[in-house]
Amino acid sequence: MKIAAEQIALSYGKQQILKDVSVNAGKKEFVGIIGPNGSGKSTLLKCIYRVLKPDQGCIYLGKEELLHLPYRESAQKMAVVAQHNYYNFEFSVREVVLMGRTPHKKPLERDNAEDYRIVEEALKTVGMASFAERSFSTLSGGEQQRVILARALAQQTECLILDEPTNHLDITHQLQLLKLVKQLDVTVISAIHDLNMAAAFCDRLYALKEGKIVGNGTPEEVLTREFIRDIYQVETELVWDSRGRMHILFL
Repeated sequence: MKIAAEQIALSYGKQQILKDVSVNAGKKEFVGIIGPNGSGKSTLLKCIYRVLKPDQGCIYLGKEELLHLPYRESAQKMAVVAQHNYYNFEFSVREVVLMGRTPHKKPLERDNAEDYRIVEEALKTVGMASFAERSFSTLSGGEQQRVILARALAQQTECLILDEPTNHLDITHQLQLLKLVKQLDVTVISAIHDLNMAAAFCDRLYALKEGKIVGNGTPEEVLTREFIRDIYQVETELVWDSRGRMHILFL
C-alpha cells in the first residue's frame, strides 16, 4: 500500500513547523526521513499517523484520504513505532503486544487463541518471547522498543511508521531491528537519526531542514559530502566497503 503526504503545513502558534511538505512511499518501499533535530521529522510522522492534524494538505493511504477513514480502519492498515511509550497502568509485555490486535476486534470481543498465537510469534520475531510475563515498565528502553515493534507486528498492517526506532538500542539490536523491518515486505516510512543506518536500509530518503524538504532521492544521491555539510554543518568522507555499500565517516 502506498502512503502519500501532499503539501503538509502545520504551525504551533506563530511558529510554522512544516512548510508545504510532500513525501511519497511506494508499495513495499522503505523511505527514510532525515534531518537535524528540530527539522520537523517527528511532527511530519505524527501528522501521518493521526496524532496531529495538519493545517493544510492531504495524506493518503492507497487511494483513500486518511482524514475520511475511521481510526479503527486506518489502524488496520498502518502501525506505528513511536519514540516514547508510556502506560499509566502496569501491563505485562504480552498485554502490551496484545494491544496490537485491538483494531481487528469488535467492541468487547475477547482475545482468542489466534490472537495469542500472533502475539507469541511477534514476540519471538523480536527476540522477546522470554519476557512475555515481565512488566513492561521494568524493561530497559531498548527492550521496550522491541516490544513496541512486536505490538506493531501483531497489528498485521501493510504500512509501518517508525519514529527514530533505534534511539535506545545498542548496535546489535539496531541492526537486527532494521533488518527485520526491511524483510517485512511492507511500506515503511521512518525518521532516522543515523545516516549510515539510513544509507544501509532505506530505498529512498527525504531530507528536512527547518520544516522544508531540501532533498530527496536514493541514499547515494542525497548523502553527498556537500549536502551533509549544508544540512548538518559537519565535514565527512564517503567510503565504499567490499560489498559496494556506502559508509559515511565524520571528520
